[in-house]
Amino acid sequence: MTDFSRAFGRRELLGAGLLLAGLSLAAPRPLAGAQSKLVDVADETTGLPLLRLPEGFGYRSFGWTGDRMLGGLPTPARHDGMGCVGQRGDLVTLVRNHEEVFAGKPLGPVPTYDPRAKGGTTTLRFNVKRGEWLDARPSLAGTFANCAGGTTPWGSWLSCEEAVIDADGRLGPRFNNRSANLERPHGYVFDVPGDGVSNARPLPALGRFRHEAVAIDPESNVVYLTEDNQPVSGVYRFVPDQRGSLEAGRLQMLAVPAQPDLRRGVTEGVWFDVGWVDIEDPDAGHNPGTLDSAAVFTQGKRAGGATFRRPEGCWFENGRLYFSDTTGGNARRGQIFVYEPAAERLQLLFESRDKNVLDHPDNIAKTPGGGLLICEDRPRRVQRIKALNRAGELVHFADNNLRLNGEQGLPKGDYRNKEWAGACFSPDGNWLFANIQKPGVTFAITGPWAELGL
Repeated sequence: MTDFSRAFGRRELLGAGLLLAGLSLAAPRPLAGAQSKLVDVADETTGLPLLRLPEGFGYRSFGWTGDRMLGGLPTPARHDGMGCVGQRGDLVTLVRNHEEVFAGKPLGPVPTYDPRAKGGTTTLRFNVKRGEWLDARPSLAGTFANCAGGTTPWGSWLSCEEAVIDADGRLGPRFNNRSANLERPHGYVFDVPGDGVSNARPLPALGRFRHEAVAIDPESNVVYLTEDNQPVSGVYRFVPDQRGSLEAGRLQMLAVPAQPDLRRGVTEGVWFDVGWVDIEDPDAGHNPGTLDSAAVFTQGKRAGGATFRRPEGCWFENGRLYFSDTTGGNARRGQIFVYEPAAERLQLLFESRDKNVLDHPDNIAKTPGGGLLICEDRPRRVQRIKALNRAGELVHFADNNLRLNGEQGLPKGDYRNKEWAGACFSPDGNWLFANIQKPGVTFAITGPWAELGL
């Protein structure tokens, strides 16, 4: 097998790996606009330079924390995962997570899972022809730490809780063993229909662990799930008993016999044969006598499952699952993998060794031209969005530039180190939607995607 790290430079390497994996990219070629300089761009809603983007791009902010939704309720805080669940005519519907933690008043008069938990989802509408945000409304309440998730082939959003909490409300080491004063156990996935509200019933068959993202194979309806329980986490799949139903089925963990620990020491470009091991008790939560959130992982590991550090973003496209491990790799700067179900094989596409190339990849999404959009979650730095274009180049696409002085009633502060999340494109490919978690705001971004090879 070729040593890709010597055969190519770092920029070319990522493109080469994805080309080998079969992502819809053309042969590498120079693109004049691919490395264009980012400039301050004024928000068309507030007039403030909130983002740095390539020339020719524009955006509209919407749904700041505290803004009034339909019915007069304030928009919840901590905007996180988000997905585009459908488009009818010019109207696009999105569902947005709110990673609210600790106890509090539920976010709205909708079906509520736990009356003491203040996390959940809101549903937004956007007119792609007019470039206009229309409204937002609550759609799921009473959940805890809704981090990422994913869309379904049947037009809904799977909202995932990233904390495992027993009914006594003890939060465990992540929250300094505090008590959240909750009423029900947490660590579940919830289905939120795009055209209504969630029934607020958890889906225990999809496991109770520190969930991150979800991606579904539209042909088989197999659900792939990632886990963020650093330093040891798994990648899972749920095989439903009935197509289109998530009520019953088998939860399994990815196993890589030749490389059972993929956190370090993995060679880019090498394919590994893989399998899947069953999880006997998906609803276990913690290992006995602990608050470690690791009972599902432990079951899988004992059966031969593979260890990752903290898999987060995932995306299913053209018969392949792409996923990131945010702090994986020898330098702990991040990895990107691809899994091919038809061949039952896994490949490390890219491992970052340089924070200036790629730093802590988190959410990922397909670009209109068939590349990958990558949200970084960099520690203590200006947060960036990067993208792999169809020429195999890694494009620096966006910077968080939120420095507010209290203009227009917005919260004062320097928020440039707050993470991007929830990136997704409209079905027509013209608009990128993305959140900045704090102070909490959603953007609709558009521009000459083709000039960047995206």
